Amino acid sequence: MSPPGRPKGEYRNAQHEGAPVSPRRSVPSPSASAGWNPLTLAVLAGLWVAVLPNWPLWRALSMLPETASLRGAVFVAGFGLMIAALCTALLAPFAWRRSIKPAIGVLLIAAALGAHLMGAYGVVIDSTMMINVLQTDPREVRDLLSLRLVGSLLLLAGLPLGVLAWLPVRGTRWSRQAGIDALGLFACVFALLLLVFALFADLSATMRNHRSMRYLINPANSIYALVDLALRAKAMPAGPPQAIGADARIAPRAPGVRPPLLVLVIGETARADHFALNGYVRPTNPELASQGVLSFRNVTSCGTNTAASLPCMFSHLGKAGFEARDREHESLLDLVQRAGMAVLWIDNQAGCKGLCDRVPHADTHDPAPGLAALSKALCPDDECLDEALLVGLDERIAALPAAARARGVLVVLHQMGSHGPAYFKRSPAGRKPFQPECTTAVLQQCDHQALLNAYDNSIAYTDHVLAATLKWLLTRELEHDAALLYVSDHGESLGENNLYLHGLPYALAPREQIHVPMLLWLAPQAGTAARSAQTCLTGRLDAPLTHDNLFHSVLGLLGVQASEYKPALDAFAICRAR
Repeated sequence: MSPPGRPKGEYRNAQHEGAPVSPRRSVPSPSASAGWNPLTLAVLAGLWVAVLPNWPLWRALSMLPETASLRGAVFVAGFGLMIAALCTALLAPFAWRRSIKPAIGVLLIAAALGAHLMGAYGVVIDSTMMINVLQTDPREVRDLLSLRLVGSLLLLAGLPLGVLAWLPVRGTRWSRQAGIDALGLFACVFALLLLVFALFADLSATMRNHRSMRYLINPANSIYALVDLALRAKAMPAGPPQAIGADARIAPRAPGVRPPLLVLVIGETARADHFALNGYVRPTNPELASQGVLSFRNVTSCGTNTAASLPCMFSHLGKAGFEARDREHESLLDLVQRAGMAVLWIDNQAGCKGLCDRVPHADTHDPAPGLAALSKALCPDDECLDEALLVGLDERIAALPAAARARGVLVVLHQMGSHGPAYFKRSPAGRKPFQPECTTAVLQQCDHQALLNAYDNSIAYTDHVLAATLKWLLTRELEHDAALLYVSDHGESLGENNLYLHGLPYALAPREQIHVPMLLWLAPQAGTAARSAQTCLTGRLDAPLTHDNLFHSVLGLLGVQASEYKPALDAFAICRAR
């Protein structure tokens, strides 16, 4: 009813006349008030991730005898609800009109990628695997690209994201939405705790007896790994690594003894049981077989992937000490350089993981001095064959300080080796004795024998590269007492138990991923003591060794003394003393 003295409609007409308008409550626009609540979308996304991108987990659980009953089925269903509640809880803080879709997109893509890697190759995702992912270079990414990966991304992430793009999101007052999100987060946590309590007996037994299952929970495994890495990095003191070898020195040499030249070849993804020198039935070592090479047949790696093994191999701490360290330390390379010798690292892999930062280093993609054409011929498609490690080696060594070279030289060659899944790329066309070979990175699509052929071709090519390195070492015999030591960083699964590649948590890893080859060659001209040591070592080829022995064995071969050196861990000390 209008106030006395005012005709009806005056307030409405006043809006057009510029007169004051009485205040009114704001009403959300239809586009903002219609649509889905952000938390509802979070719940739907959580259910999707729990059901489809976790198919590797459900496949693994279905193979357990414990799940072949009604109780087992109830446990699996409850486990799925736990994952859905966890995913929804992760999304709840982002359940706002503008942020929910990007947050769901990140979760879906991460889950789809994780599902592909776990499902296609049988790997699991933990902290060390996440390090590998973060340190992967474009060449490695290219090898993993496949139609199966595209299909996984389209089905597990693209399809729900396409639907999500068409769904309108409701706009709600921030205070109301905050209350809804808080209630939703509380409900998810409560449901998660309730399910854990109800299923605790089956859950604890499954996680205890089948530890790999915990690394298949997608994408919680990736999130946990990233958080773990961040916390570990934060715990490490800032600044340069702690120095080692403060008292490092070169042991006195007898008159006439030449300075050492040791080539340390770090293999990649090589399995000891695929070396003919270790009894493998196929001739994968035709060139080394006649070179007087010693093959140590019982060597265990420090880790199951390069990111874990490589720094550990060069550490004085050993596996247990390296994994428990509270700060970073310098490596074997720093100690040898501090003792006064020349050190050179040449890389044909995805980097030295920081080991070569303080010593002279080069990459096979950097043309050797004056030999650019030859370097280019060995590097097709932005990837170099391992023979490129030897191109211009004399020139690279000549560029090192002359005084240090006169005391001794340590050269580290970091191979591409047998890096998967594209094993067929690791050997040139003219060096593929085993045919037919698998020519795809989707290993499950290959006939198993063709897969073995491709892998064994890479081992045979490593044999050729090592033999070429020995020939080069013999050209230096007038200046140095030469030696070659080869050891791989980790092994590889080739379909055994439906596992491919490597990177399983060490406690769960099969022997194929941690049993690695180690070879030693001493120049025939190295003198009576060296020949005597070689004869002695021939009787110790089955002695158990690990990567823990590498640091101390290299110091022993070079004749470097330091307080960090432990003779008991020098694999060759017992024979050198005779």
